[in-house]
Amino acid sequence: MAFIIGVILLLTFFGLAYYCIKGYNLMIGFLVITIIWTVFPLVGTLFVGQDFLNANEVLKFGANQVLSDGTTRKLVDILNGIYQSAPEGWGTTLVNVCWGAWFGRVLMDTGIASTLIRKTVELGGDKPIVTIALLNIVTCLIFTSMTGAGPVIAIGVIVLPILFSLGVPKPIALFSFMGSVAAGIYLNPVNFAQYRAFFLTTDQMPDFTLGWYARHWGYAALIIMLVVTTILTGIYLARAKRSHAWAAQTRNPQAAQKDAPLYTLILPIVPVILNIAFNFSVIGGFVISGFAALFLCGRMKGTFKENCQLVNKLYYDGVVDTAPLVGFLLTLPMFNSVAKYASPYFNVVIGDFMPRSELVVCIVFAALIFMGLFRGPMTLVGCGAATLGVLMNVAKFSIPFLYAVFAIPTITVNIGSCITQSWVAWGLAYSKVESKDFLKLSIPNAYATGILQYIAVYVLLGGLGAAWYL
Repeated sequence: MAFIIGVILLLTFFGLAYYCIKGYNLMIGFLVITIIWTVFPLVGTLFVGQDFLNANEVLKFGANQVLSDGTTRKLVDILNGIYQSAPEGWGTTLVNVCWGAWFGRVLMDTGIASTLIRKTVELGGDKPIVTIALLNIVTCLIFTSMTGAGPVIAIGVIVLPILFSLGVPKPIALFSFMGSVAAGIYLNPVNFAQYRAFFLTTDQMPDFTLGWYARHWGYAALIIMLVVTTILTGIYLARAKRSHAWAAQTRNPQAAQKDAPLYTLILPIVPVILNIAFNFSVIGGFVISGFAALFLCGRMKGTFKENCQLVNKLYYDGVVDTAPLVGFLLTLPMFNSVAKYASPYFNVVIGDFMPRSELVVCIVFAALIFMGLFRGPMTLVGCGAATLGVLMNVAKFSIPFLYAVFAIPTITVNIGSCITQSWVAWGLAYSKVESKDFLKLSIPNAYATGILQYIAVYVLLGGLGAAWYL
C-alpha cells in the first residue's frame, strides 16, 4: 500500500512539473499540491503496515489511533503546522523581500542605477566586448542587493537598448544581461534568506549566514557564472553578424535624469558588504543605504510631509513589484512542511535510486541540470522542494552542501536561463527575441556554468570541505 501511495504522489509531482512548465499560477499550483499531499500521506497511514509507520518517525502520529481514541488533537496540530505555522515562519523572509524591493525602487528613483550604467558605457568606449564585460560586472553588482521583476525591467530598459545600439544581436544582448543578473543573485541577501528557509530557519541554523556562505562558496559561484557568461557572450558575438540599431531608444524616463553624484555609486552594494563583513542586519543595510541615497541625491528636499509621501510611494511600488512573489512565498512553506509527510512514500518508490554520496549527487545534478528549466524537479522555485525532501531523508548531507546543490538549478538555470522566469519572459517580449533563439544561448551557458559550479560545490562543501562547517 505504501508503494501505491508513493506512485500516486509521484504522479502528482510530475503533474505539478507540467503545471509549472505551462506557466500557470504558482501560488495556486502549490496550494493544490499541498492539499493533495496532506490527504494521501495522512489518510494513507490508516492502511500501511505498522512496520512502515515505526520506520518513519514523521508518520508516527497514528491516524488509526486518533480515530480509535475519538480525539483529533494530534491531527489538528499537524494541519495547523502545515497551514498556519509554516507560512508564519517565513515572516523574516517576507520582510527582507519587501525592504529589498523598496531599496531597489530607491536606487531607480535617485538615478544611481542608471548613472552606474551610463558611466560604465562611457568607460567601455567603442569596443563592444569591453562594454559588455563592464556592463555584466556592474549589472551583477547591482543585483547583489536589488531583486524582483521591477528592478530587472528598470535596468533592462537601460542596458538592452545600449547593447542593441552597439550592434550586439538581440538574443546575445538578452542572454548576456539575464546571465549577469543571475550571477548577482548568488550574493543577494534577500534571495539567500528565501532559499535558506527551504532547509531550516535562522534560529535552527545560526552559523549558516550570508557571510559564511559567501566566503565558502558564494563568491566562487558568482565569479564562475559571471566569467562564463561573459566569455560565451564574446564567443557568440564573434560568430554572429553585427546588426546596428542606432535608433534604439530607452523607454525609461530615468534616462533623462541628471547623473547621481559619483560618491553615491557605491551604495548599491553597501548592504551586502555590511552583511558579509559584519553580519549586519540586512534590513538595516537597506534602510541606511536607502535613506543615504535619498538625501545625497537631493530627493529629500521637500517638506516633512512630502518626504514621507515619497518614502511611502517607493515602498508601495516596491511591494507591488514583489506581490506575485509574496503570494508564492505564502504557499511555498505549506508545501515544504507537508513534503516531510510525503517523503517516506517517495522513499519507497525512488529511494533506492537517490544518490547517497556528495560526489554522486554533484555528478547526477550536473548531468541533469536541464531539469532546472521550466520550474522542474531541481529548482526550489518550482517543484524541487519535493526532490529536496526525499534527498534529505535518504542520507545525511550537510545543509550548506544541499543549499549549494539546489541553488545552481534555481539561480543559474531557472533565474538566468529559463523562459518561465518572469523577467526573462518580459525580456523576450521587449526585445522581440524568439524563445528558441534565447534557449540556444542560455542552455549551453547553464551547463558550462553549472558543471564548474558543481565542481566547486564538491571541493568546497562536499567530501573535501564539509568539515569546515561546524
